[in-house]
Amino acid sequence: MIPRALYRAAPLRLATGLALGLATLTPAHAQHATAPAPVPNIPEPMVFDMIRPLGARRGELEANTLAQVNLSGASRDVEWAPEVEYAVADGFAVEVELPFTNGRLTDYKIGLQGTFGTFRGGRSIHGVQYLGLHNRRDGGWSSSLLYLLGNRFGDRLSTMTMVGVGDVTLRKSEGTGLLVNHTTFWDLDPATVIGFEINRQTGDSRHWLLMPQWHRAFAGRLSVQAGLGAERGHQGPFRPRLGVRVVREF
Repeated sequence: MIPRALYRAAPLRLATGLALGLATLTPAHAQHATAPAPVPNIPEPMVFDMIRPLGARRGELEANTLAQVNLSGASRDVEWAPEVEYAVADGFAVEVELPFTNGRLTDYKIGLQGTFGTFRGGRSIHGVQYLGLHNRRDGGWSSSLLYLLGNRFGDRLSTMTMVGVGDVTLRKSEGTGLLVNHTTFWDLDPATVIGFEINRQTGDSRHWLLMPQWHRAFAGRLSVQAGLGAERGHQGPFRPRLGVRVVREF
């Protein structure tokens, strides 16, 4: 889940067109391959969640929920969002998410993600992600579009970088801003990862987020991610922010 202000209007046909385009990313000969090419094992950022890892295989299914709250300042609302992610084809996944503020459903969100492929001898992988959100209060449709780049450096160190635009709209241009999310990960052991996530957006949704985080996998395809960092909105100082995500794979 990412802040609602990251999106500002693009019609649903943009999502449909992107889905059709992403479906053509896999070469025709790959459909007849006897075994899928290996992909680097790179964790997903906790806050700016991906739609399954890049290179996800057809049939992968995940449900997760992220909850976040500021620990100081005037607003102590709990922002949380259950979501379901499914890989409909090798390298192409979709998600449906329901963002809440406290007990109020605020938006409907969809996501599309496609994988371009690997390079650097299979140690790097890249792709594209589209996120669209319909606000229930004003009826607006909001969008972001990002290029994704994951890199594995040895057995323990990896990174995930996401760069694109937020507040994309066909009705106005002044709100559009640069959107960057970068996370560095260190594998402590096969089941435990620590990371540091940085999120920055310009434009109408001026925003900074710094989030150290801890990921732990448990038996039964259950994992938990937790982080304590700092967030700064349009104005004012950085404020402490707590986040927890629970993930169940099927």
